Amino acid sequence: MYKFFVSAHKIIENKAFIEGEDVKHIYKVLRLSCGEKININNCLGKEYIAEIESINKKQVIANIIEEIKINRESEINITLFQGLPKASKMDLIVQKSTELGVKEITPIITKRVVVKNGMKDFKKTERWNRIALEACKQCKRSLVPKVNEPIEFNLFLEEIKNYDLIVVPYENQQGYGIRKMISDVKSEDVKNIAVVIGPEGGFEEEEISNLKEIGAYIVTLGPRILRTETAGFVCSSLIMYELGDLGGVV
Repeated sequence: MYKFFVSAHKIIENKAFIEGEDVKHIYKVLRLSCGEKININNCLGKEYIAEIESINKKQVIANIIEEIKINRESEINITLFQGLPKASKMDLIVQKSTELGVKEITPIITKRVVVKNGMKDFKKTERWNRIALEACKQCKRSLVPKVNEPIEFNLFLEEIKNYDLIVVPYENQQGYGIRKMISDVKSEDVKNIAVVIGPEGGFEEEEISNLKEIGAYIVTLGPRILRTETAGFVCSSLIMYELGDLGGVV
């Protein structure tokens, strides 16, 4: 059954009003017709089974049949703070982080991030949020992660202080990895986790010192140097395996 995200204010009583790019996708790509059932998500975590009532080029109206109790979100809330990479690498990072279950993504401007024409060149949040939405449809998540605009490193340091756990993979760290870190923290108290990834070229020593001062765990992801677009996937996956829902039920 195909899934569509419809803003809560577009769901009135027992009808869902689908607009925008999904309309064309429904009638031209998927070739759905009146009477067919679809899955509707209200962008706030509620899921419904609905039946298509009418289709035109501007709007699809679906009658909600029932609410379904389903939640594909992890109890662990991971926010990815990603050192802003070059070119289109952020597109891939957003897509795969969404699939893994990351709840929020914030690009950060560190010392080794190259900004050629000011912050305006990197304010691609509308595009990134569309990528997150499309990824949610594919992996059938219950919530769409928010992709924020890039922030400077000093503002980022203030923002992450209230997280239960701050994890920073660093290529110069040796021996101390995710497994040992998990054994050192009280996992039952860990719900909100910040995963912090450096850009191409990694973090400066001073930035690592700043992160240590606010209680971040500096970890290794192994003896091989991972690209910036790979490190976040690996770190998030390991944490979700240890504390979240990727490991299945024992």
